[in-house]
Amino acid sequence: MRALRGSLIASVALLPGIAHAQQAVTLDEISVVSTSPVGAGGGNSSAAQNLNTLSQAIPTLPVAPGTVRLRGSEQPLNKIPSTVETVTARQIDVDRGTDNILSTFARQTPGVNLSDSQGNSNRVDLNYRGFTASPVQGVPQGLAVYQNGIRINEAFGDVVNFDLIPPQAVQRIDVVTGNPVFGLNAIGGAVNVQMKNGFTWQGTEITAFGGSDGRVAGNLQYGKIVDNWSFYFTGDGLNDRGWRYENPSTIGRLYADLGYRTPDSEFHLIGLAARSFYGAAAATPVDFTHVDPRAIFTYPQTQTTQVGSLQLTGRVDISPTWDLAGNAYYRRFSEFYVDGNDGNFENCSSRSSFRGRLCLEDDPFNASAPPTSQVAARNAFSNQFLILGPQNQSFPFRSGVPYGTIDTTRTESEAYGGSLQAANRDRIFGLGNTFVVGGSVDASDFSFKSSSQLGLIDPNLMVSVLPNNPFYGNVPGVGTPMIRTAGALGLAPSSVNGSTLYLGLYATDTLDLTDRLSLTAGFRLNYARIQTRDLTGFSPDVTGTNEYFKVNPQAGLTYQFDPALNLYGSYSESNRAPTPLELSCSNPNQPCLLPNSLVSDPPLKQVTGQTYEVGFRGVIPNFMQGGNLTYKAGVFRTDLTNDIIQIAVAGNAARAYYTNVPSTRRQGIEVSAEYVVNPDLLVYANYALIDATYQFNQTLSSPNNPLSDDGAIFVKKGDKVPLVPDHQIKAGFEYNITPNWRFGLNVSAFSSSYFRGDDSNLNRKLPAYYVMNLTTKYQVTKNLEIFGLITNLTNNRYANFGTFVEPGAVAGNLSINDPRTTTLAQPLSIYAGLTYRFGADPVPMAPEPIIRKY
Repeated sequence: MRALRGSLIASVALLPGIAHAQQAVTLDEISVVSTSPVGAGGGNSSAAQNLNTLSQAIPTLPVAPGTVRLRGSEQPLNKIPSTVETVTARQIDVDRGTDNILSTFARQTPGVNLSDSQGNSNRVDLNYRGFTASPVQGVPQGLAVYQNGIRINEAFGDVVNFDLIPPQAVQRIDVVTGNPVFGLNAIGGAVNVQMKNGFTWQGTEITAFGGSDGRVAGNLQYGKIVDNWSFYFTGDGLNDRGWRYENPSTIGRLYADLGYRTPDSEFHLIGLAARSFYGAAAATPVDFTHVDPRAIFTYPQTQTTQVGSLQLTGRVDISPTWDLAGNAYYRRFSEFYVDGNDGNFENCSSRSSFRGRLCLEDDPFNASAPPTSQVAARNAFSNQFLILGPQNQSFPFRSGVPYGTIDTTRTESEAYGGSLQAANRDRIFGLGNTFVVGGSVDASDFSFKSSSQLGLIDPNLMVSVLPNNPFYGNVPGVGTPMIRTAGALGLAPSSVNGSTLYLGLYATDTLDLTDRLSLTAGFRLNYARIQTRDLTGFSPDVTGTNEYFKVNPQAGLTYQFDPALNLYGSYSESNRAPTPLELSCSNPNQPCLLPNSLVSDPPLKQVTGQTYEVGFRGVIPNFMQGGNLTYKAGVFRTDLTNDIIQIAVAGNAARAYYTNVPSTRRQGIEVSAEYVVNPDLLVYANYALIDATYQFNQTLSSPNNPLSDDGAIFVKKGDKVPLVPDHQIKAGFEYNITPNWRFGLNVSAFSSSYFRGDDSNLNRKLPAYYVMNLTTKYQVTKNLEIFGLITNLTNNRYANFGTFVEPGAVAGNLSINDPRTTTLAQPLSIYAGLTYRFGADPVPMAPEPIIRKY
């Protein structure tokens, strides 16, 4: 992968409308959305074929000859009784310099904000309506993510690595809400990524770009059709040093699709291989960033992630009204994490017989003492926090030495499974009807290992394990291969393996009660079995089997007044099972150094959700000077029972455990509009109100919260969920200054939000912020295009993530007085590049038809 990535970068771097006539509107892309994962990817290229008229999407208009019929679970958007947000390949292309599909989400999609806990724009959390899809182990996941119809929430922690998806290979992304057919984790919605194949993209093009922070990147795309066969390939690479200290990024990705189709069938063999490496994760104390915005906290903090997958998809028309679609896949994932941390070690308590030896800070691990009673915990377990190394030897305490740890974790999983779905479009009593029934099997085997070394924090904040430290001399015990506490509480090596089995069975039916009114009803049955085994002997309670079962119904109505107005409303239920990570780290008396240690596991309950949505949407053609206006407005509410949250414990912000809370709620309003005059102008604006709140009264732990009561915070009904801005505004335009030169400007603004750990809403918030970006591209010749991107145009200094840390001395003359830590956003950055298309017509500069959001 390193050789391939290097060769890609080197080789690339060296290379110098909508018309309305006779009740039919010409489109470049059909306005349909797959309502299930199966058939939404490479095996369904008909979804990307050109549709000659809008009549296919709006049944009340006459059907023109030659239109493409719908297949599988595809539905016109005006028959889907919930919200659908779409990101297209053209929109992703606008953000080419970022090499990141999440940048496009954040720029334009209502209800989406990004939370950067890692300090790297390639590894941010995607938050939609207050639910998260994150690459960070330990973050509770609330979105189901599919790529070409297979689930890519990884087995151990349901994490999602969007950075391992090559952006140039994405055909479109749909975010579908209120649909339980997408299975576990779809409580906030499902992100459905459809990739290109040789039937949907042909040609050869090569792109190279670079810019701020030493970024060098490039990609190659090739697509071709030969008789009934197609082939698509892309490879790309990126390398930069990052804008913070010790913050490099290196990414390499390969993707290929071999397709075969006949008039009544289509098959695809798809492969993906990707690797990423990042440095200097995590937030930084504000005391440090006030001095230098590029500052980081302790390091090294590196993460290496690899994924490889092989997939077979297929569709066969059994009859004119029945078709069968399915997929099978194998996916391998690995992640290696190295993290330098503050050890929070001290002289053992004078109450113990180990005075003069090294102990872990006396955190409240006592099961019989109230969790907020520090004194009771210390009295009960003062002897059990002794730090032990090989042969159970303890370490002498040395005054003035800033102890730290080098923590490493390795996560590996192999996932495999498949789906099979049948769809029928026979009329019932003369009424149009679409019936879909299907099932899925997703299984995995996983392993997780972690260990900690005793180290020292140097004045430059590097955690060193050298026994002869140049700053502190010879410190006995430093450099030992593995440490733990005497009671194996809070700090212990771990080795866990296990398996997951997820089964799903679903059926949906959409019946056209009239030419304008459609009823959708369906259900999905979810079964989850999670088995974990402790291999160390320190945490026998980790070994166990947990099973979860739920039937989730769905019902909704749509009414089509005319192309300009479509009403929708729906009710649905959803659930997510606790992940193996959450199940293995749910004991408040034995918290985990996330994601480093797994300990005993009182069973967690599954999270269940109820979602209500109502709204209206439409397309107004010829709205001012021949332009077309797409608009949408809706309200939603999702109530969760037994939501799972992460709770911090005293002494180390990295140590935490998981627990169920009685209930939480996400509700809000979304309004958006887009105006297009082809090919010259696109203008859009949207607003989202996201009200994410706790719906219970309960005491939780947040030991580093400066306004806590001895580590306890009291959360009351109505308190806001942290890191979710209430208000979001996004607007932008693209304009053709000349036929060959297109210019764009966009701005996103977010209101303030609470720090993670401030669930009781007592502290001042992360400030409101905005970010402005500029885009441009110029068609130099038929084959050559140059492009540019400026992010954070006004060089605004803001943070979209914050939490708390324990104040006190760190190392040398460095100390923390303000407990707040934040991840500052990347400053003004400039990228530029070129794309050369071999023997191809230039890609039209006009945006896709506005019907894509109808």
